[in-house]
Amino acid sequence: MKFTDQLWKEIEPIYKAILELPFITELTAGILPEEVFLFYLKQDTLYLADFSRALSLAGVRSQGSDHMNSFFRFAADVAVVEGQLHEEYYREYGVAMDAEKSPSCFAYTNFLLSTATTKDNVISIAALLPCFWIYREVGLEIYKQASKHNPYSDWINTYAGEDFNEGVNEAISITNAVAEQEPEYRREQMSDAFVKSTELEWMFWKSAYEQEQWPLREAYNFKG
Repeated sequence: MKFTDQLWKEIEPIYKAILELPFITELTAGILPEEVFLFYLKQDTLYLADFSRALSLAGVRSQGSDHMNSFFRFAADVAVVEGQLHEEYYREYGVAMDAEKSPSCFAYTNFLLSTATTKDNVISIAALLPCFWIYREVGLEIYKQASKHNPYSDWINTYAGEDFNEGVNEAISITNAVAEQEPEYRREQMSDAFVKSTELEWMFWKSAYEQEQWPLREAYNFKG
């Protein structure tokens, strides 16, 4: 069994919980409220900026030039391809990117960046993988069930598309390659980071549906 097969087996219950979230089920049915999708999109814009930074750090810290170039390319793709998708939706809905990070977005991005800067690089690589892998699996699952005239079809097609699929396979391959060179205790640390990021994926989508706010700011009406 490959290392990543073991990783997926560990997070199967979390992945199942993600598919059951109202955000996912309503997006699949094409009935997700526009304001919820836009809240998600703005949080995702903020998330992807830091995700791209963490990918770049993984590239800088990679030992081999092949892995370094892969992570730099991943970072560029996030900035260009997914950034362009967001901009198209902003233009379509006539809105501006005017949000700050929700608590869950803040927690996720800070976990990735702190892992990328304070932990061994192989742990960071494992922490970065769920955003690739979970999004592909969710995108494919939604694609199989989505209505033909789903208003979020561009989003669905991006994450169920072949270009994204190739990037995910490459990220999985890199994770397996680096894990093979590590002792058991380090692979356990990689597994812990992978599971934590998957939990944060669940939190991110849940928080988007709830349009999560900082609780004290909401209660006392002040800005941070």
